[in-house]
Amino acid sequence: MRVVEVVRFGGPEVLVPGSAPDPVAGPGQVVVDVAVASTTFIETQIRRGVDEWHERPRLPYVPGGLVAGQVRAVGEGVGPAWLGRRVLAETGDSGGFAEEALVEVAGLFPVPDGLDLPGAAALFSDGSTALGLVEAAAIGPGEDVLVEAAAGGVGSLLVQLAREAGARVVGAARGARKLDVLRELGADAVVDYSAPDWTDQVLDATGGKGPDVVFDGVGGEIGRAAFSVTARGGRFSVHGASSGSVTEISAEQARQQGVEVLGIEQLFDFGTHQRRWAEQMMAKAAAGTIRPLIGQTFPLERAAEAHAAVENRTTVGKTLILIQR
Repeated sequence: MRVVEVVRFGGPEVLVPGSAPDPVAGPGQVVVDVAVASTTFIETQIRRGVDEWHERPRLPYVPGGLVAGQVRAVGEGVGPAWLGRRVLAETGDSGGFAEEALVEVAGLFPVPDGLDLPGAAALFSDGSTALGLVEAAAIGPGEDVLVEAAAGGVGSLLVQLAREAGARVVGAARGARKLDVLRELGADAVVDYSAPDWTDQVLDATGGKGPDVVFDGVGGEIGRAAFSVTARGGRFSVHGASSGSVTEISAEQARQQGVEVLGIEQLFDFGTHQRRWAEQMMAKAAAGTIRPLIGQTFPLERAAEAHAAVENRTTVGKTLILIQR
């Protein structure tokens, strides 16, 4: 079967097309014919060898931790009802950039009717993360919510969920194309955080008081600036660090500003709720109340281009690998 491997740690060019033996399902396992492989920013950092949160994989390895497709074969102890089913499958930390994936049956998630495989792949991880963040922040009707990186996979869903909760949403992103996307998603105001006065624009959009809730997916200077304008009594929720560093707010800083900080460690508890949140998000998508934003797709042999786009932050929404035979 065709695969794409990381042959050494480094830039996107280390993703190289190759081949591997077809997998065979063992006890408790299934083989999935992969139609879609998800990509994440974290996976680009693992590929570079700079990620601090995951064990460095042994080279060469096939990246990709989540795929969508159809079950082709089942191993001993796996119910035959899985055969032919459309599923999402968690492969672990690797194995997704391939025509077929070997998966433990416990890692399967049925895709509901009314939702296509790319949409399901875009929603499983990002959707459950977004819903978990919204639940933890306890958004109330009429509150002002600032979403950083709002045109990304998680951010675009946060915009929609905050609007669904009755909040007024300020979407922050970089560049005219992304701001146009945020308007289409229903953001009440948009700001470009490459502008030197972007925090002043946030204050203007929130009547001078600042946002009641901030979703910080960027970190670095952007995150610290967003914290500085968070309203007293508000919540500052950290979930990413696309800038390269997580926003760290001391307890004393939070106390002085009167802001509750939900640090990035909140994500550590999300795993046990992921399937419940994913089911809810997919039901919303199937009903048409939430729209997964898929900004760009690439064929398997152009996986390096997909990683480069994600890493360079030129993408909108989710970036997916589509595998055709």
